[in-house]
Amino acid sequence: MASVAVVVDSIACLTREMVEQYGVKVLPLNFYVGDRIYRDWVDVTPSEAYELFLKDPDSFKTSSVSPGECLEAYREVSQKADNIICITVSTKISAVNNSATEAKKQVLEELPRLSIEVFDSRTCAAAEGFIALAAARAASEGKDLAEVVKAAEEVRERASFLIFLDTMRHVYRSGRIPKIASQAGSLLSVRPILTTASGVLHFTGMARSKKSGVEKLLRMMRERVGSNPVHVAVTHAYTPDDAEALKERISSEFNCSELWISEFSPLMAYACGTGALGVAFYSED
Repeated sequence: MASVAVVVDSIACLTREMVEQYGVKVLPLNFYVGDRIYRDWVDVTPSEAYELFLKDPDSFKTSSVSPGECLEAYREVSQKADNIICITVSTKISAVNNSATEAKKQVLEELPRLSIEVFDSRTCAAAEGFIALAAARAASEGKDLAEVVKAAEEVRERASFLIFLDTMRHVYRSGRIPKIASQAGSLLSVRPILTTASGVLHFTGMARSKKSGVEKLLRMMRERVGSNPVHVAVTHAYTPDDAEALKERISSEFNCSELWISEFSPLMAYACGTGALGVAFYSED
């Protein structure tokens, strides 16, 4: 039996290949379109979800994973490991951590042999994904729970996340700006760049075009990592060609130890809309 199993929510933007390679259990978050509920990763692909979003953005609603769903995930992975680390999107962004913690209390009554660490990533998207990858890689090396948690903590301290939004129409749903400001920004063709700090999404820049937004993303990233070896993930919301072009630029301009592309969880469309581009990264130094 493995020493540690890794559980992470679908906001982390891990690719299918990574999940299969490391045996990570993904908690699918839920979203509604009209009266129908969909499970992220399970019922539709991200691209299919974005197509549903574009047809009727106002009917698109998000919902956190329930304690019951977390409980089922714990039961499943307990078949192969006595120790579990459950990595969640920031507690200041979503209630996933609360559900995971409640499920932990329930499952330990059933299976007291388990040790479970519910770990707040304090970030989101592929920055959370990098934290989960660090844990999964440590677990694959046979490290114990304390060592796996330490590996996750080390990447959490270094991982950064930047996202350029191609529209301001929906960003008021994040709670960061009033709806009227979002509407005004959309009319003026102003596009924001967001980051996470202390677990909360913050504005860190503005751009008037995707081209200038990408340049700002790259400049901010360069200021933080310099010439050091860097792990990078490019994420996108229904804009694969732009993501591939950004990946190629990063490959040519940075000293990449790791570089991959994934799609944003469609739950991010609720506030970000389509066309968004993001970079998550951390330096080895």
